[in-house]
Amino acid sequence: MRRLSLLALATVMLAGLLPAGSPAIAQEAQILLVAHPDVNTRQLKRDTTRAIFAMRQRTWPNGQALRVFVLDNNHPVHARFAKEQLAVYPHQLQLAWDRMVFSGTGQAPDRVRDQAEMREQVATTPGALGYLEREYLDDRVQVISME
Repeated sequence: MRRLSLLALATVMLAGLLPAGSPAIAQEAQILLVAHPDVNTRQLKRDTTRAIFAMRQRTWPNGQALRVFVLDNNHPVHARFAKEQLAVYPHQLQLAWDRMVFSGTGQAPDRVRDQAEMREQVATTPGALGYLEREYLDDRVQVISME
């Protein structure tokens, strides 16, 4: 009987049926907005952030030129950022970018290969904005909070 209980528990664990708070399930790293250290803005509203990443807003609230960096659409961090932070799907962002590029009314954000390149580009490009998982943060970029 005890063997049957252990077998049932193992089956539940393997099937991923444990509650979300279970220690057996790994937590995904938080994704944060990051900016060049010289940017004066410390906080953005979600709607403003969405407009920036949709490339509809091209300046910081104080008028400083903005340069947006994103990971590839297929990158899991990009997908999580779009869904969790912007409340849109990555393909919706891509459609907005394509529409602006093809109509000649705007441009797409700059793409980077990985989070290390994202950190480097944001740290060295005045007015830059991007996103990183917490583990990629260092003192060369500043975190922008989103309300």
